[in-house]
Amino acid sequence: MVESDGVAKPSPTDQRAGDAAQALTAILQTQYLRYLIIASWALGLLGVVPWWQAMLWFGGTVGAGAVRGAFERRMADRVSGGWGFVFPTVATITTGAWAVAPLLAWFSHAPFGQPLAVALVISGYVLVFAQLRSSPRQAVIISSPYGAASTIMLLSLIGQPEFWSLLLVLPFTAAGLFVLVTMTMLREERIRAFQAHQAHLIEELESARDRANAANDAKSNFLGVISHELRTPMNGVLGAAQLLSATRLETTQREYLSIIRNSGDNLLSLLNDILDMTKIEAGKMTFEVVDVVIDDLHKRITGPFEAQAEAKGLSFVSVFEGERPTTVRGDPLRVCQVVQNLLSNAVKFTDSGEIRFVVRSERISENRVRFDFSVADSGAGIAQADLERLFQPFTQVDASSTRRFGGTGLGLTISRRMANIMGGDITVTSKLGEGSTFTFTVEAEVSEWARPAPAEEIHAELEGVESLRVLVVEDHPVNRMILEAWMSSAAHVTATAENGALAVRAADEQPFDLIVMDVNMPVMDGLTATRMIREGGGLNAQTPIVVLSASARSEDHEAGLEAGADAYLNKPIDFGALAELMGRVPGGREAVAQGEARAERPVAA
Repeated sequence: MVESDGVAKPSPTDQRAGDAAQALTAILQTQYLRYLIIASWALGLLGVVPWWQAMLWFGGTVGAGAVRGAFERRMADRVSGGWGFVFPTVATITTGAWAVAPLLAWFSHAPFGQPLAVALVISGYVLVFAQLRSSPRQAVIISSPYGAASTIMLLSLIGQPEFWSLLLVLPFTAAGLFVLVTMTMLREERIRAFQAHQAHLIEELESARDRANAANDAKSNFLGVISHELRTPMNGVLGAAQLLSATRLETTQREYLSIIRNSGDNLLSLLNDILDMTKIEAGKMTFEVVDVVIDDLHKRITGPFEAQAEAKGLSFVSVFEGERPTTVRGDPLRVCQVVQNLLSNAVKFTDSGEIRFVVRSERISENRVRFDFSVADSGAGIAQADLERLFQPFTQVDASSTRRFGGTGLGLTISRRMANIMGGDITVTSKLGEGSTFTFTVEAEVSEWARPAPAEEIHAELEGVESLRVLVVEDHPVNRMILEAWMSSAAHVTATAENGALAVRAADEQPFDLIVMDVNMPVMDGLTATRMIREGGGLNAQTPIVVLSASARSEDHEAGLEAGADAYLNKPIDFGALAELMGRVPGGREAVAQGEARAERPVAA
């Protein structure tokens, strides 16, 4: 029965439907409070009636409240059409269960029974009118069970002095309910008026916003069209000036032509700034994502400004710091536009000293890098108060009519907005008399961290070394072919064997200057073949032998040397180490063995 204070804005087309929605909203919000009131009434009844009567009333009223709660939830979707007759009927019946409580107290014959009954009736009226304060007509209907209980109580006192006392309580109760309803209606009327005023203000603000947006769009469209249209005649002017410069002109005419070209270039630059600004404001600025080689991007950025700085007598320093990738993905045109604007300003506003361009790169993850493009100058610097408006459009630090430098004041605004679109930002630190530092920070996806350096060409021939006769023992045909081709390129004479047995036979038949012996081979392995050549006392018993193996363990190296080899090389073959080893072959086994430590160095594939 008891609900919280809830206020809903009524529909202007149906006040009654709005009142119904408002009341039901309040009921649904705090419907569980009714069970608290039922419990408190039951406790009051325990003082005047037997406990079983109080518990019976408590159970019946809770059940009625549960039925009403389920019905109210179902009514929530249809309340916009008004109450109808269904809800008042259900609510009146459940209120009848509540109205039994004052009757139980009245006829309990307990000393405090009748005062409690009067208090319960008044409380019931207040609860009904409080929750249905926006629908007083419905409140009168739904509270009718309390009126019936009051009538029964009054009739039971006919002929007794207490009859008139109870009868006079009714106007008192009615006045209180009238004040409650009146105050509630006045308050809700003020709330509705406030809501209407608030809605009117919101409509005016939305209208003003729409007008401002329309004006801004019209301005952007106008600037975009004008800048586009002006570019066409400007191209004609600059094109004609270029053609005219190719003809014979007097000195004065050439000076005038130079003025035309410089002024035209400046005007075209301003038009480009305006066009970029309108594209950004309209959300039409396009960015492409392509692979960008960092070294190429750096040359593209710094190229024009090294010459400009030198022409002004400035020192231009370019530095890389951090772990720099080789290739990233991004828009080189827009990055150049942002950084070159910073460099252009640095050169423009610096009369002496140095322009320092630093590119700092930091690895964020395996495929992500953060760049800080920092441009520091030794110019006049910027005051702290001016830094706050530095990136505002059409704003310059020196806005006086006597300023030395022209421009629209759009460059830094466009640069920062482009940086923001790319997920970065531009920051600035400056001190008067010491210069400024602008830093463009942006992240990029890494395509390649380090491009492998081109392999150094290794030649088999060495200066002062004659052609050698080499026996290549290798079971793999590809490896055998590569070794043979590499040595043949330096005019070394090679013979080949597919296994250790064939190598021993070849060593018995003809002398060699060097034997290159693989370790793992079918039929006979390289270590066994090496022992047989050394122990056989044949033509190649003292020929330098270098063994090859894919194993890099020191134990395998020692096993090869114990078998009679003079040097050990790992696979894949380091041809640089092999070439050095072949250069020592004319010195015999001792010379080859002395350089064995160098021949064992780890190799690159």
